[in-house]
Amino acid sequence: MGGPVITHPNSAISNFDRSPSDPTGPRFLIENIFPAVDGGRYPVKRIAGEAVAIWADIFRDGHDQIRAALRWRRENANAWQIADMQLHSNDRFTASFVPPEPGRYLFQIEAWTDRFASWRKGALLKKQAGQDISLELREGLALARSLMPNGGTANAAVTAAIDNFNRNPEALLSDDLGGAMAQTEVRTDLSRSATIPLLVEREKARASAWYEMVPRSQSSVPGQHGTFEDCIARVPEIAALGFDVLYLTPIHPIGRTNRKGRNNSLTAEPGDPGSFYAVGDATGGHDAVHPQLGNLADFRRLVDACRTHGMEVALDIAVQCSPDHPWLTQHPEWFKRRPDGSIKFAENPPKKYEDIVNPDFSAAERIALWQALRDVLLFWVEQGVEIFRIDNPHTKPLPFWEWVIHEVHQRNANVIFLSEAFTRPKLMKALAKLGFSQSYSYFTWRTTKQELQEYLSELIGYPEREYFRPNFFVTTPDILPVQLQTGETWLFKSRVALAALLSSNYGIYNGFELIEHEPLPGREEYLNSDKYEIRTRDWNKPGNIKPYLAMLNRLRREHAALRQTDNLRFLQVEDDGVIGFIKEAVDGSDGVAGAIAITPNAREFWLHFGDAQIGGRPVVAIENLLTGEFRRLEWGGTRLRIDPQVDPALLFRCVT
Repeated sequence: MGGPVITHPNSAISNFDRSPSDPTGPRFLIENIFPAVDGGRYPVKRIAGEAVAIWADIFRDGHDQIRAALRWRRENANAWQIADMQLHSNDRFTASFVPPEPGRYLFQIEAWTDRFASWRKGALLKKQAGQDISLELREGLALARSLMPNGGTANAAVTAAIDNFNRNPEALLSDDLGGAMAQTEVRTDLSRSATIPLLVEREKARASAWYEMVPRSQSSVPGQHGTFEDCIARVPEIAALGFDVLYLTPIHPIGRTNRKGRNNSLTAEPGDPGSFYAVGDATGGHDAVHPQLGNLADFRRLVDACRTHGMEVALDIAVQCSPDHPWLTQHPEWFKRRPDGSIKFAENPPKKYEDIVNPDFSAAERIALWQALRDVLLFWVEQGVEIFRIDNPHTKPLPFWEWVIHEVHQRNANVIFLSEAFTRPKLMKALAKLGFSQSYSYFTWRTTKQELQEYLSELIGYPEREYFRPNFFVTTPDILPVQLQTGETWLFKSRVALAALLSSNYGIYNGFELIEHEPLPGREEYLNSDKYEIRTRDWNKPGNIKPYLAMLNRLRREHAALRQTDNLRFLQVEDDGVIGFIKEAVDGSDGVAGAIAITPNAREFWLHFGDAQIGGRPVVAIENLLTGEFRRLEWGGTRLRIDPQVDPALLFRCVT
């Protein structure tokens, strides 16, 4: 929450910096501003079109009447909009506003003493006590005159009360005059809080279902390099599964120097396509497409096809280069040379990436490098891309990300950024603070009930919920979790149910729906991964779980409660093999409860609802979302049976 940073509008000096002899400092403390991230250093995240609730503790010495207002505006606007704040209790004032569209906003709280209201309250109390208030009325007249703006006319009510004082002095006590003075009186001790930034994004930043596709592996002809046309052919199928983001791994030309072979081998055989993260060759770099995929016009047709089917394309941007990238010859100053003249290849010990070099963000010409990378993002925005997944952002300077995300948002506030940073917790959270809309998470390695509940509780607690939106990817091209390497269908369903139902953002890597599970021995990586080769699949292979994915995504679309993460609460289940939960829509209009099995055996259990409420009303019954079975709660819960081999998840509409 925000600290007590208060400034007088006529001075930039904090009231805590003033000497005891300085009488001009503000008399107000404005504390515990909510929401705020690190005292306003980083933006709070919200969704366009939804009310942003603001509160703060506001007080001063004495018993005078305090008034407060919320000021807010677009970051690039000049005029502030004003909303009165209301006293809630115990010096806490509240207000709200609705940012109408995505963009960067600012808000600020101001407070002042309502001198006329303070006088009026005292005079009325004395009158009610039967005391003579003739002197108080004369004081009120003088005060009203002194508080008129610029000594001029405030409004008809104020002017009339002053002009008619001799005939009706108690008109100064009227409600009408009190309201008029509140709007017009000079605010001699006006104080303002620090300005708090707000990043307002579109709904998809909060709720999205990602299907990660390797474009070159979409051909139906074995061994043939896929094209954008092949990707377009699969769009209706993926849209029918309910995914709304088609995430493409890098689509750029791939370098030949030190090209990787199958399964990350150091020697590429003839025909091996290399890793798509080795970006760039003589034909182009980050703003080019691999010629075997097609051309820019073909790519734009893929973007249009997705839009027609209610999906968006997300593009993978890796800030790294193959040794053949045009930048190495066009801008050699952007790369650091070793004493022997070579450029060190990328490493993430113990992993080595001999086919990749990194630009030097400390280079003397780093400003030009930053601008070039910004222009890459803006180039793809021009092609219709408004979602970017950024590869390994934690290995690049944090100030760069804060700058480049802001630069892109100044031109298109609809752009969403996903941070792919499997790193230390504080660094992951720092990237979210800097502006990343969504973040990869540790979900992959949280497998027990305790681990999952503790991790989700951390992410939906304060202050993380104000800036960190997790995206629960079940698998990625780099990660085949150990628990899925047995290929048990029920477990694939359980893990994707956990991801899709507990988090409002989740994703799968193509092949997950086919229960692909063969690992490199002793590794959390796929054997024969299409990160290093072209794969051809039968997307309707027997045993696939496509209907299950379609069901999960359908329920997510139908129930707003599942399209948010913050309003998640875990329900008591006295069984370590079952996770119980309840979720509530942002506006309280929808509630969904569920139970997900994380161990294979069928069992019965009691799902405790306790005092759970939806929309401020207690839950009294539940209705199975698949079967329609209706159950009235008894003794605060209900007994259920779950068989993971049939379906590891039970889902219910909450009835209030």
